[in-house]
Amino acid sequence: MKKSIFYILISLFSINIQAQKKMITPPYLQKGDTIAIVATARKNIEDNLQPAISWLKNWGLEVVIGNTIGLDKDQLAGTDEQRAADFQTQLDNPNIKAIWCVRGGYGTVRMIDLLDFTKFKQSPKWIVGFSDVTVLHSHLNTMGFQSIHGIMPVSTKASEEAKESLRKALFGEHLEYTVPCENMNRLGTAKGELVGGNLSILYSLFGSPSAIDCSDKILFIEDLDEYLYHIDRMMMNLKRNGCLESLKGIIVGGMTKMKDNDIPWGKDALQIIDDVTKNYNIPVIYNFPAGHLADNRALIFGKQVSIEANDLESKVIFE
Repeated sequence: MKKSIFYILISLFSINIQAQKKMITPPYLQKGDTIAIVATARKNIEDNLQPAISWLKNWGLEVVIGNTIGLDKDQLAGTDEQRAADFQTQLDNPNIKAIWCVRGGYGTVRMIDLLDFTKFKQSPKWIVGFSDVTVLHSHLNTMGFQSIHGIMPVSTKASEEAKESLRKALFGEHLEYTVPCENMNRLGTAKGELVGGNLSILYSLFGSPSAIDCSDKILFIEDLDEYLYHIDRMMMNLKRNGCLESLKGIIVGGMTKMKDNDIPWGKDALQIIDDVTKNYNIPVIYNFPAGHLADNRALIFGKQVSIEANDLESKVIFE
């Protein structure tokens, strides 16, 4: 009996230590560093990268264009093997200090298991992007590494605030956001590690090795071009997976270009999220400027963050 209790206590201690493990922060960029632009999903065959290259040059960075830029395999930027090989090259190259995914779409999940993160673990670097890049964010989070959710090279209509927030995130400057209060907000304060990304991708990863652990986290979600009943289905999946009940807070970004059926669902995306989460006593910030929006502010996943929603405003402060 005593031996059983001993092993139980050891197991609980190990779980607690694992839950409190410190996420690894890749080295922040310095002027003169090189960032690689690659495609992990949808093809990018247009001549549309000059604005993004100019941003990077103005920040004092050098740019390498990956082999996947310009590849054309139906919807994708080459085969799974080609996309994985390009990403692997940038992962393993010690002169590349960050990898910026050119765009989302679909396809990152098809190459994630072809990657070898051995050298990355020895010499981590920033992985940047959003939307389908959530696959990489989630996978890196399970490995214990921070990453940046932010605009991508094709985000030519990005706001100045969005571009500046990405620069700050890359160079290690303090990130803090204050936005007006939304009527739907659930008021309160919370502190925890920020995780999340695109809701459809998070939903698709549950049950895989790349699924995030929601325990004591602040969850960020956003989505694009989804049917409203799909939003309900995905939120119910998060609930039944035990994700929602273990959160400390939720930040809801852009739920952009939502679609409905001929017979209406009866709630918009924010109302659906509110309905599924209403029984949890945690703060929820709605309409935060991140996601498929021009004003897509940078977020550092894996980093500790404090959030506050009060009657006047909402704050998101990275430590």
